[in-house]
Amino acid sequence: MTQDKPTPHATHVPAYDRDRLLAWMAEHDIAQTTHDHPAVFRVEEGLELKAAMPGAHTKNLFLKDKKGRLWLISARQDTVIDLKRAPALIGSDRLSFGNEALMWETLGVRPGSVTALGLINDTDHRVTFVLDQALWDADIVNFHPLTNTATTALEQEAFRKTLMLMGRKPLVMDFSAL
Repeated sequence: MTQDKPTPHATHVPAYDRDRLLAWMAEHDIAQTTHDHPAVFRVEEGLELKAAMPGAHTKNLFLKDKKGRLWLISARQDTVIDLKRAPALIGSDRLSFGNEALMWETLGVRPGSVTALGLINDTDHRVTFVLDQALWDADIVNFHPLTNTATTALEQEAFRKTLMLMGRKPLVMDFSAL
């Protein structure tokens, strides 16, 4: 099974996959550089690959709180996210990881491919986007383009334009304060 194919029980098909996302960026004059690489499932696995790519690399957590609200936290790869303390910072109830079916349904990605760029598939805005201050301040940010076999680099201006075109205003939080 590849990362981009739905599992047999998943009938939802996201509007955007990697190719459509990159075409959408081109249509909207969003400058980006995408690097193909072997599949990376955890931050630690891609350190060698990332060393050759400039900019802030990310970790992305798809979460659900006790009340059923969905959250996507994007932070620098080296940022510690304390899930016991994060609810007080972001205004949620107790957080746990969202399941694969919910991730596919809302962001159109599988585990290992969670990315802020998946918000393009969340047209109902079910997912609250929380962005680490360190990423908001970075000159270049790197996210998976809906698959963990590539990394897309965006200058901050292009990233903010992407979010604006998606109708997203992130909650920018300083996770280093935790």
